[in-house]
Amino acid sequence: MSESILDKVAAAHPGAVEQCLTRYGRLVWSLARRWSSTDAEAEDAAQEIFTDLWRVAPRFDLRREPSEATFVAMIARRRLIDHHRKRARQPNTTDLEHALTMPAAVQQDQLEIGEEAGRVRELLEQLRPDERQVLELMFFHGLSQSEISQRIQLPLGTVKTHARRGLIRLRELAADFWERAKEPTT
Repeated sequence: MSESILDKVAAAHPGAVEQCLTRYGRLVWSLARRWSSTDAEAEDAAQEIFTDLWRVAPRFDLRREPSEATFVAMIARRRLIDHHRKRARQPNTTDLEHALTMPAAVQQDQLEIGEEAGRVRELLEQLRPDERQVLELMFFHGLSQSEISQRIQLPLGTVKTHARRGLIRLRELAADFWERAKEPTT
């Protein structure tokens, strides 16, 4: 009986690793690619599989295994299952990483925008209902005045009047708010 490639790898014969890569490279790559989401991940997995295969090569026994290819596939499958389980246990930290790498100025800007949006909502609540409805459709839904006219069944001129009066009143309310905010607290 001739010596198998894995027997040669286990015995550190010259050229045995290259023979193993040539003979089983496609098998390992196809399994790794099937289990991986990217080519880079598959390459890493294939490298781990071959490293593991060379480590366990002395355990290969043709009398106990159906074939050398089956043994290679079994080692590959075990390694890929382990790799898949490890990846599934790792939390997704991309959003956290993005937040941590976001410049402080951008974080502050986003916080201020959120606060200002809350203030605008509070000020809108102080408008007449018809003015508030028109401005909310403009600001929060991005509708044009003609689209608002069609949606709420009002003449276009009336929508324009509500929008103009609402904006004037909103400007007055905002000016009052900022004046009060500037006053020192006692």
